[in-house]
Amino acid sequence: MSLKFPESFDPQPTLTDDLLELRPLTLDDRDALADAASDPAVWAGHPNKDRYRSDVFQPYFASLLAMGGCLVIVDRLTRGVIGCSAFYTDTNAPSRLSIGFTFLTCAYWGGTTNRAIKSLMLEHIYAQAAEAWFHIAPDNLRSQAATAKLGAVLMHEDMMDIGSGPQRWKCYCLTREAWTAAQSLPTRGGG
Repeated sequence: MSLKFPESFDPQPTLTDDLLELRPLTLDDRDALADAASDPAVWAGHPNKDRYRSDVFQPYFASLLAMGGCLVIVDRLTRGVIGCSAFYTDTNAPSRLSIGFTFLTCAYWGGTTNRAIKSLMLEHIYAQAAEAWFHIAPDNLRSQAATAKLGAVLMHEDMMDIGSGPQRWKCYCLTREAWTAAQSLPTRGGG
């Protein structure tokens, strides 16, 4: 799945803060990312629950590499690969910049890591656009809650093909203004 992005948007920047480095995914990341994905608990709330298996993950990795917007997430302290996330565009509304395909090893759940990832990626989107979109499987309650903590609002449900065939997705929008307002609120664990 190769995506088209607005001409002035760089879908594979290197983004860093004190905790994390997000950098373009390369073929050399295959083994480290497969290791990060190898825990069944990582995929428990995901539509593709068997993605922890190597034979299922390898084609997924190839699709992440081909999409052109995937970033590998590295813990700056340990230098270990802890997951990935991606910029992509909505197949039903190609001008919408979206964030998804995110997974993290379980050791990084329930802390500040998701907020740090999204902060880096959202600031990159907001340099070009006024809103960011997230598409979440209806039964992925963990991701829905984490997205709502960012300040995103459920706008609608839609049938979309964002890489693994047509599926129903909950579509959340996070405007630049809502994100800025959410930053002034105290952090509630896990977001």
